[in-house]
Amino acid sequence: MVGLPSRHKSLVLLVGMILLQVLLLAVQIKKDAQGRLIRVWTVGAVSPFERAGAYSVSRVRNTWNHYFALQNTSRDNEQLRRENDALKMQITQLQGKAAEADRLAALLSFRKSHQEVPMLSARVIGASADSASQTIYMDRGERDGIRKNMGVITADGVVGKVIEAFANTSQVLLLTDKDSGVGAMLADSRIQSPVGGTGEPLLAMKYVANDDVVKTGERVVTSGMDRIFPRDLPVGTVAEVKAGNPFKQIRIRPAANLERLEEVIVLLTLRPLELKKDSSAVPPAAAPAAVTP
Repeated sequence: MVGLPSRHKSLVLLVGMILLQVLLLAVQIKKDAQGRLIRVWTVGAVSPFERAGAYSVSRVRNTWNHYFALQNTSRDNEQLRRENDALKMQITQLQGKAAEADRLAALLSFRKSHQEVPMLSARVIGASADSASQTIYMDRGERDGIRKNMGVITADGVVGKVIEAFANTSQVLLLTDKDSGVGAMLADSRIQSPVGGTGEPLLAMKYVANDDVVKTGERVVTSGMDRIFPRDLPVGTVAEVKAGNPFKQIRIRPAANLERLEEVIVLLTLRPLELKKDSSAVPPAAAPAAVTP
């Protein structure tokens, strides 16, 4: 082994002694009365690594917490959606019940105002599946006193007539059916003419001469001549008037909402009555004698 020259040995010994003295001073000297210098150096050397480690742990922790927070938020949102859908369904049901209550109240008020007239309320339970036939079915039948050709109305106006009566149900032909018809007249001029269905939402008034004056918006009421409906029940209003050959083409908008029937009234008599008071209606003394079926 090659030995170090004495000059190099002296230099190494000097450097070692200097380092030893610096370390001893670092142990003994305090910096700003807060700690020894060796501690400051150590902390300064370690701090960057500690900061990097703390930052990495914080990022991992935040990512982890955010993941679970998103899962919790997703579950909360799903729960809120379910509750919202349930509330919407409840609101729809309550609105339906409120509308039904209003309809029943109108029917009850009508029956109370005409207690002298025999009538029977019924609920619509079905409609014809044949698109060419405008009919409905009621939950009243022969056991309830329903007979064929009895008139069916609502608090708004004429609906149709009974064409079939079974034990517990009945079939009603609506005014809009092509085979349906009702004796009618114009409320103002008292011109009498039958009104029939066309298979469409609007009705047709037939056999009105071109010389007769018919105004759009004029009311059309029953004439009582068909021996099914009493006189002066609302049938509808004139929606369209055109000249034709040889008669006017008159379209009537039904008074009753025939497309949304849920509750109806069956008239058990032809005794004259009025659904709505009107100055143009004929006084009871001038009305023809009623015929009881």
